[in-house]
Amino acid sequence: MSNIDKETQGRINQWLTKDYDSETVAEAQRLIDENQETELIDSFYKELEFGTGGLRGIMGIGSNRMNKYTIGKATQGFANYLKKQFPGQSIKVAVSYDSRNNSQSFGHLVADVFSANGIHVYLFEQLRPTPMLSFAVRHFGCQGGVMLTASHNPKEYNGYKAYGSDGGQLAAPHDKNVITEVYAIQSVSEIKFDRDEANISIVKEDFDQIYIDANKNLSIHPEAVTAQRDLKIVFSPIHGTGIIVPKVLEAWGFTNINLVEEQSKPDGNFPTVVYPNPEEQEAMSMAVKRGQELDADVVMATDPDADRVGVAVKNHKGEFQLLNGNQIGSLLTYYVLSAKKGKGELTNSNFVVKTIVTTNLISDIATSFSVDSYEVLTGFKYIGEIMTNLEGKATYLVGGEESYGFLVGDLVRDKDAVNSCAFIAEMTAYFKSQGKSLFDVLQDLYTNYGFYHEKLISLTKKGKAGADEIKQMMADLRANPPQSLGGIAVKEIRDYQNSQAHVVATQESSAIDLPKSDVLQFITVDGDVISARPSGTEPKIKFYCSVKENLNSKADYESTLAVLETKVQRIMADIVKD
Repeated sequence: MSNIDKETQGRINQWLTKDYDSETVAEAQRLIDENQETELIDSFYKELEFGTGGLRGIMGIGSNRMNKYTIGKATQGFANYLKKQFPGQSIKVAVSYDSRNNSQSFGHLVADVFSANGIHVYLFEQLRPTPMLSFAVRHFGCQGGVMLTASHNPKEYNGYKAYGSDGGQLAAPHDKNVITEVYAIQSVSEIKFDRDEANISIVKEDFDQIYIDANKNLSIHPEAVTAQRDLKIVFSPIHGTGIIVPKVLEAWGFTNINLVEEQSKPDGNFPTVVYPNPEEQEAMSMAVKRGQELDADVVMATDPDADRVGVAVKNHKGEFQLLNGNQIGSLLTYYVLSAKKGKGELTNSNFVVKTIVTTNLISDIATSFSVDSYEVLTGFKYIGEIMTNLEGKATYLVGGEESYGFLVGDLVRDKDAVNSCAFIAEMTAYFKSQGKSLFDVLQDLYTNYGFYHEKLISLTKKGKAGADEIKQMMADLRANPPQSLGGIAVKEIRDYQNSQAHVVATQESSAIDLPKSDVLQFITVDGDVISARPSGTEPKIKFYCSVKENLNSKADYESTLAVLETKVQRIMADIVKD
């Protein structure tokens, strides 16, 4: 097999030794015997790394796959780091898992390794959402945590989200320090796999109520829920851990919750969808159909680990329309800030957070309420990091990212679709009491702040060849940056990898005060924002475009949308080269 380099071959040879179990060795040998060169390269050409969402990959054998040994090695490295970071202390971690195939067994494996290292583990008895893991880290006073999930990825994937003592996903320098400890492990014999039952406490179902009660206390307008208790809600967990959402909605006082029964059972094969991702129209289709049948007020669906939520509402034509992540985030921001102001609870120490590829409408709304708005890199761990850094100095209210992840209040340090569903329902009830739908409010925002229109194009590039292609695409954009996009001149280029913002006309440069990240942004003279970034959790390169026009009245909505969509298409045609 001539295309396998020496380093990759060395990893393959290592996995053929007696250090690995017989099933693993047999599978590696089968790939060799069948001359599965591409599969061997993709499985062994590198070691899995922590990205924006931690460790994530296709399940199978190999150093670049999710399996007993890569998960064991990551956990041993994490355990080693925690012992160095908290010397002489009694260390505790929380561990949970979602509905994916192997998530439960991987979760128990992680608990085994931590316990064998003398670390006390709070292990969830049953699958539970990612935000509940973040909540548990804080509730039990843990120094770390692990969630076994690949979020919204296809069924072939699984993942490992690592958390720090603040309940947030590991951010710099901890993420890199942990992976350094992982790389320092030279042999699987260094991994302690033997479970120590004395170091494991089981988190039972009664913990749900603690989390539910804490969230209920965040409600801003409980009287609106009481007045609209029979609000027609359709919900789907898309075969995942969102099965807890109806319990939360009931606790808030909603009585008319309609579950999409076909998707209500946790199932790692996700039999009713192609991708279990509420960003996708196909994944939302069953919930939307149910909403149409019931003439629902709001339709919601969560991904397998319940940290992302998709929403559909009736538009001005009475048709159900999917809201994108920018629209959901903007509505939540406006609702929280306006509701807090109405209650006299808004202060000059409040703040909101969004990512660099999320709509600037959120910043505009915050400014109008005299609330600070922070901008961070893509990945909710950076939002959590801001929350932790400002704890005790300022109060976080709401934040989110265009990829359908939001959080209201500071109970956790990760995006929380359970919390978001409750607030989306409350928001719907509040505005319904005022005679408005969520779509009405969205149009009001566009009229008051400007009509923002965004589009995302993702190109999937699998395996080592795909990773190399994505790297080359970013290199080409840096070497030959576009001078215009869609016929509109580029005013500024922001390269987050080099931490430099460059003004095209004057050749002036300034520093970007954010961690380095492989992201390029092009700002046009019209104020359009076009971004390019490789995904940290999927084999994709993503292109984002945000444009804006004035909306003089709701009557101009359709015509203005058409202008914006045409502009987006022209811009994307210039930058997206597949």
